[in-house]
Amino acid sequence: MGQIREAVREHYAKAATNASCCDAECGCGALPAGASELNLDRPLSLGSGRPVELARLKAGETVLDLGSGAGIEVLVSARTVGTEGRAYGVDMTDEMLALAESNRARAGVENASFLKGTIENVPLPDASVDVVISNCVINLSEDKGAVLREAFRVLRSGGRLAVADPVALSALPSREDLESWAACIAGALDVETYRSLLGQAGFEEISIDTNGAESTIANAHITARKP
Repeated sequence: MGQIREAVREHYAKAATNASCCDAECGCGALPAGASELNLDRPLSLGSGRPVELARLKAGETVLDLGSGAGIEVLVSARTVGTEGRAYGVDMTDEMLALAESNRARAGVENASFLKGTIENVPLPDASVDVVISNCVINLSEDKGAVLREAFRVLRSGGRLAVADPVALSALPSREDLESWAACIAGALDVETYRSLLGQAGFEEISIDTNGAESTIANAHITARKP
């Protein structure tokens, strides 16, 4: 395993087992709408945006969350698409997968599944999902092109990508610091590079909304569609 991937895995393993995670070190984000209805013991969210809302999910759809962590977005997605739909989460961290499964059982959500794997090599067949979401995870990968190609592969024709991810609006001071990678900073792409990689993967109708941010890093909402 590469140094960056191992640093990321260790960072989020610690977050999964830290009962008081939401502090400056872990950087917890806002819970998605509907999470409060799940009655969870550990409603842990480490993301930077609201991809479930951005995706505008419909009843009966199949959803995949890249880097699903504690599973909150997966569970909310499963509830949103209803019993005729399904939601999958893929994560590489055993501690996060255990927490996600505990949350699923506590919430009583039957149409959600959590899979062990990496976002560069998703353990699902080609053209098997309608929507791919992700919340502050793609930036953690060393090979974002591979992640976006995998998202394209598992999407059905007409399927859509809806992710929240940090993007760099100006030059970053360092891309070598492992803690900065794990904290969703050093791995952030600039907007045009992100747009180019989406296009190279095959996506169309690409939109990257930085919400008017002017800082070094912006929490962007990114959408695209598979033809």
